[in-house]
Amino acid sequence: MAKQLLKGNEAFAEAAIRAGCEGFFGYPITPSTEFLEHMAKRMPELGRAFVQAESEVAAINMVYGAVCTGKRAMTASSSPGISLMMEGISYIAGTEVPAVIVNVMRGGPGLGNIAPSQGDYYQMVKGGGHGDYFPIVLAPASVQEAIDQIGLAFDLADKYRSVVHVIVDGNIGQMMEPAELPPMRPLPKDVPEWAVNGAKGRAARSLSSIYIDPKDEEVTNIRLVRRWMEIEKNEVRYTEYFLDDAEIAVIGFGTAGRVASSAINQAREEGIKVGLFRPITLAPFPKKQIEDLSKHVKSILVVEMNSGMMLDDIQSIVQGRVPVEFFGRMGGVTPFPDEILDEIRRVNTNEAVINGQVRAEWLDRLEKLIEEGK
Repeated sequence: MAKQLLKGNEAFAEAAIRAGCEGFFGYPITPSTEFLEHMAKRMPELGRAFVQAESEVAAINMVYGAVCTGKRAMTASSSPGISLMMEGISYIAGTEVPAVIVNVMRGGPGLGNIAPSQGDYYQMVKGGGHGDYFPIVLAPASVQEAIDQIGLAFDLADKYRSVVHVIVDGNIGQMMEPAELPPMRPLPKDVPEWAVNGAKGRAARSLSSIYIDPKDEEVTNIRLVRRWMEIEKNEVRYTEYFLDDAEIAVIGFGTAGRVASSAINQAREEGIKVGLFRPITLAPFPKKQIEDLSKHVKSILVVEMNSGMMLDDIQSIVQGRVPVEFFGRMGGVTPFPDEILDEIRRVNTNEAVINGQVRAEWLDRLEKLIEEGK
């Protein structure tokens, strides 16, 4: 199919439909609402289930019920709405059924604002809900990647009977870009053998996340951990840009990584040997690849649209082998390429620190930028 000019949320939603989504349950919240609106129109046209629930709590529990039948079902929301869903997400994980959740992130904490942010990193990557479970987290950086990764999300969810989050910030949800939609996949005629079937008697199947006996819960948790180890082994995804001869590696995901690539192009024109490492799976995180990278570069600059959440993971991987610097914007502010370029120049002058004061020195520089009206 030819490329079309598509809005992020609408393209995202249509790609989910074409990937075989048979049930969507959600509640409107900016900047993800167009996702729900597109589903409201398209799903009934195709004879599929759409429900605008009375709340995010109701929506995620509707998803829970739907996926227990073996059908592909999902929801989409934005940061505070996802927070409300966390209990239900944990139930889904504990029941070991596949579900896809899209988070179009906005500024926070609290009600915050409707501007783009990456402040949900901890909430998404570290599990969010209670208990021992590990969600898969995908982070596209363009409308095309969002289209491609929603299909991947359903496939991974089914393969591992796992919760899969696809997270973007409001920029990607709201922007329009040329992109190509996939063909419509045929819906499966059969349901998985584990799915509930509505039967009575000896043929009936049931699903639950309740394990009253702690030993039974522990056995279940062992199974979840072993499954996660398999995911870590097989499903790490990332992209590299100009890293072959790089002395400085910039690491950023989603929009932050995308903006950084523009800064890197400019820095290269100035003769600075800098490249980009952009994680696509935030969970499983590309630990081995970043560890190897830290052995071949002189310094690392982490760029995020938050207070340095992925930074903590990278520091724990690098373990002081090279200086790890940080630049971020918060509260719904998107960094500009020239801001990241200035940071690359600074790191290139060997001013990068390794003394544990990364956040404090970043805050000083950020406050100066704000005073300058940037």
